[in-house]
Amino acid sequence: MPALASGPARIRPAEAAARAVMLVLVAALTYAFTGSVAQLSWIALLAVAAAPSFLARGHAVLAPLGRFGEVVVTCLAAGSVSHAADVMGRVSGGFGAEAVLPYLAVPLLTAALRRRQTEGIALLGAAAVTMAVSGFAFGTMDRGYYAVCAQWLVQGAIITFATETMRQLLQPPDPTPQPYAEATRLLTQLRSVARSLPGATLDPGGISEHLLEELRVVAPGHRAAVLSASGGGRLVVLAQTGAERVDWETTLDADSGIADAWATQQPQTASRSQARSHQGGDVSSLVVPLVAGVRTIGLVILETDASGAYPSPVVQAVTEVTGPASLRLEAALLFDDVRSLATNEERQRLAREIHDGVAQELVMVGYGIDNAQATLPEGAEETAEELRTLRAEVTRVITELRLSLFELRSEVDRNGGLAAAIAEYARTLGTSAGLRVHFTFDESTARLPAATEAELLRIAQEAITNARKHAGASNLWVTCTVDPPYAEIEVSDDGKGFADTRPDGRYGLTIMAERAERIRGRLRITPRHPSGTTVAVVLGTPPRRDSVRDSVSAPEGE
Repeated sequence: MPALASGPARIRPAEAAARAVMLVLVAALTYAFTGSVAQLSWIALLAVAAAPSFLARGHAVLAPLGRFGEVVVTCLAAGSVSHAADVMGRVSGGFGAEAVLPYLAVPLLTAALRRRQTEGIALLGAAAVTMAVSGFAFGTMDRGYYAVCAQWLVQGAIITFATETMRQLLQPPDPTPQPYAEATRLLTQLRSVARSLPGATLDPGGISEHLLEELRVVAPGHRAAVLSASGGGRLVVLAQTGAERVDWETTLDADSGIADAWATQQPQTASRSQARSHQGGDVSSLVVPLVAGVRTIGLVILETDASGAYPSPVVQAVTEVTGPASLRLEAALLFDDVRSLATNEERQRLAREIHDGVAQELVMVGYGIDNAQATLPEGAEETAEELRTLRAEVTRVITELRLSLFELRSEVDRNGGLAAAIAEYARTLGTSAGLRVHFTFDESTARLPAATEAELLRIAQEAITNARKHAGASNLWVTCTVDPPYAEIEVSDDGKGFADTRPDGRYGLTIMAERAERIRGRLRITPRHPSGTTVAVVLGTPPRRDSVRDSVSAPEGE
């Protein structure tokens, strides 16, 4: 026997009482229309047919059969009662069927409330057929009989199709969402989960590198990479391995295995390279999408310089590794987004507080000094000189605050790129300090991950700020080379180098080193000949220059 769908059957008093009331009503109408006690046997038979519907309402077979039995008995009884009413002369024209057909609503409503619309349609079909058979069998061929049957079939259809809509209308509305409470709950869970992870890390680059190490065991390859989406229909390289740097195809609208794997969410093999700068020769490539739920979050690319290197067993082995890694990478990318949003929001909040708080108060102090200078009595030259010195210091501090606000609000525009953000910052600070700024940019159309670009911008800002504050330089050289996954930012000045050992300058160097380590970069600080300092951060392996990109050298703000 089929198992119960919802546990042991329990009689619901309200449901049993409703059926009992309907049976009593139908019995009373039947006797009133026919005056025959014999016709009440249909009501007894109907009660027997109704028993499984509430005694075993959760049973996968008995309950539907019970409702089917109720429909058949009701429609057979309609023909019999209609004929008996005509014979007795109490109700003519076949309208005696009105005595029994109201019960038809019971099984139909029960099926509808249990969201069994298919069953309800089947019951309506069984009712229509049984009504026609019953009318023919009992000789009730009057128009009134069929009119009554049609009326109750229409009402039954309304019950079947409108109950779910009524349920939704009568259902109380969902409580008003509490976004901050929900955010607090999710962030608390994230903190607990992150602490329990191996190494307590949610770094997309580290997870991608570990994935490539795992794949090295199960599949051959001279080159490999993990790519993720960065917006605008482009991909960014999270990690890669290979003897030489590879210029991977990063657009999703190109004719490539990368675009096909992203769109179909199925592994793609090809006998051509997925790199734009490949020199030709035998090659096999395998592109496996990283799918989390229904979303493609990234791709794994494997290539080797041989033909037919990725048969079905190898593809299967690779997907067994990438499957679990997809969830790990998605968690890391989501955490990266949350961290970036939180960091940017905090920087904007600090900028607002500084602007509305201490900056405004310093401006008022400056106005107060100006008023004091204007009201000084004649002959107070010493006091006037002190006030001028104090006013100059207040002006200097306000300028520093404004530059700090500009630094806090500076971000990498996803349309402008890293070089443009660094150039804008260097131009602004160079102008304020009277520095002659020289730019050299060599930026690919491909992009680094957003979090990596943000860290590189902060390192460049700190290096430029140190040169402006402590170096006493006249010239500043800013070089930005971006060719993902490689990047190098270099800031040089012609100042006094490391002669200044102020603690705040050393603290800035420590911050830069920490930021470089966070994105797995290398920070270099070297003396510049004949004077000054060079600060450089390098990410990845320098590319092999197969083509020349455009460079820009511009003096002082150009």
